[in-house]
Amino acid sequence: MATTIKNLFTIIQFGGPLIGGLIALGAIVATPTIRRADLKKEIKEIRNQGIVWGVIVAPLGTGIIQFLLNDVVAGGVSCGF
Repeated sequence: MATTIKNLFTIIQFGGPLIGGLIALGAIVATPTIRRADLKKEIKEIRNQGIVWGVIVAPLGTGIIQFLLNDVVAGGVSCGF
């Protein structure tokens, strides 16, 4: 069970920035090709969300969960992040 939890949060830690960065990069590349202002605004919002959630929140959330498992939960040290 501990290994499964460890693998899940490893995917969040490394996959979050990868997917978030990919979404942000795609939005940056697509923005100049869009003519409509409302669609351009939505793509900029997608870019910002990709950066915030993928690059900042996912690794930070993994650090918080790592702290909780290692220091708060009984037996969580066996996860060995």
